[in-house]
Amino acid sequence: MSTGTLLAIIIPIVVVLALIAVAASLLTRRRRLRGRFGPEYDRTVEGAGSRRAAERELRAREKRHDALDIKPLPVGARERYTQEWSSVQQEFVDRPEDAVHDADRLVTSLMHERGYPTEGFEQQAEDLSVRHGRTLEHYRAAHEVETLSTRSRATTEQLRGAMVHYRALFDELLSDGGRAQHAPS
Repeated sequence: MSTGTLLAIIIPIVVVLALIAVAASLLTRRRRLRGRFGPEYDRTVEGAGSRRAAERELRAREKRHDALDIKPLPVGARERYTQEWSSVQQEFVDRPEDAVHDADRLVTSLMHERGYPTEGFEQQAEDLSVRHGRTLEHYRAAHEVETLSTRSRATTEQLRGAMVHYRALFDELLSDGGRAQHAPS
């Protein structure tokens, strides 16, 4: 067989194998991002206009998150936050709007103490999405009701729902390595 014939056979095979390797790499990366970010992956794809742009944004979030100094809470701080949450829940009975605002402030304080920047809701959501992608929808829903509440437009049922949503994120932020570190309520 001549060299030209061998090259005509080998080059297309190498190109096909390279294309298969690139496709497999993209699929693996997509699965990893989807697994890590959960529903936030689809939300970001929808908002970015293309899967490629969304995945680039999610990788940038991971890089930013990796640069943060996220730390577990000492036992005393976990107990203090747990007590503060109980107070906020009790406040809901008489002053539901105030309780929702206080729940928002408590979650933001907890984020700050753990090492998350708290310079605005959208940035908070992006930073949280890296480790808390499955709980992030709770935070978005709670924040939406809290915003309505600021204008006295939230119903009591919406306020109750916001408390439940804040609690989901609160519990996750309070935990270490997925293990809850507080007493159940």
